[in-house]
Amino acid sequence: MPAGPDAGTAPPRAPARRARAAALLRRAGRRTNAGLLLLLVGSLATGGLAFATAGPVSARAAAVAHGVVGLGLVVLAPWKVVVARRAPRLTATSLTLAGLVVVCLVAGVVEVLAGPDLTAPLTPIQVHVGAAVGIVVLLVVHVTRHWRPRLVRRTDAGRRQLLRTATFGAAAAGAYVVVEGVATATGVARERTATGSHPIAASAIPATIWLLDRVPGPSDRAQRVLVDGVGVDAAELDARGTPVRARLDCTTGWYADATWTGVALADLLPAAAVAQARSVVVTSVTGYRRRFNVQALAELHLCTRVEGERLSPGTGAPVRLVAPGHRGFWWVKWVASVELSPLPAAAQSPFPLQ
Repeated sequence: MPAGPDAGTAPPRAPARRARAAALLRRAGRRTNAGLLLLLVGSLATGGLAFATAGPVSARAAAVAHGVVGLGLVVLAPWKVVVARRAPRLTATSLTLAGLVVVCLVAGVVEVLAGPDLTAPLTPIQVHVGAAVGIVVLLVVHVTRHWRPRLVRRTDAGRRQLLRTATFGAAAAGAYVVVEGVATATGVARERTATGSHPIAASAIPATIWLLDRVPGPSDRAQRVLVDGVGVDAAELDARGTPVRARLDCTTGWYADATWTGVALADLLPAAAVAQARSVVVTSVTGYRRRFNVQALAELHLCTRVEGERLSPGTGAPVRLVAPGHRGFWWVKWVASVELSPLPAAAQSPFPLQ
């Protein structure tokens, strides 16, 4: 008997793959929500760590972890769409939260691939961080409203589930490799620092400020800095200044290598007082302050010039702190005082609250 037209041929593979994919998506539910919550919390934690650290190894590790965890949200998105479609209705909070997550992810990828445009009102990293702050607020509201008992169960640690988690992690890492591959192909990755910042010229350093800080008016800028209670004129600091090569790595996504002119705090503070102190507090005329380990005094400088030119008001004139090895928010501008303290350097918030 003659063979039929389909005899000896394999069944179509495409429908089978689609069926497996549909079955996989139908499993979306509690574990999807638990995974998204963990990823969001992980993204916020690694993002904060990436902001805080400047060491080449720690900064790179934090940046990679933040990228993988963040892109994990993209990998898990199809399952969350299935969960959302099952809901009787979507609240404004849920939709806004989803929108902020999308904005945060897009801004993060743009920062990696393009870097900041200093002529724009906001840099990609500022949009990224702003969206993240909104996510924190709405996430608390969303979780409070939709929390279910036993979101994470003992069965989630089973062998099969762990294999699925490993597969998901590999997919997230793969997404990160793709993004970094594009950055490498375009040459962007070669110029970025471990913190992810992009280079600018020293002459292009912008007048950035931290959160609610402000550029003081001419009458508010201190022409005399109190160093452990003793007044030191800005003109004296300028006359005594020596060249200091340092990298200003700003958390808005750029860095600049420049030669500053200043005096080390170790040369200004009395040795006897330093021996009794554990930290040094540098305070701006605006009230902005940062606390450093007293062992770093030789590296910290009160500077009056950059690339041989006087500092501008926006970059900290007449005197700013130069703190090599620290992110930009440690470089206190418009310095008013330097005080030794018996408290440890850790006796402050991780980030300035002003």
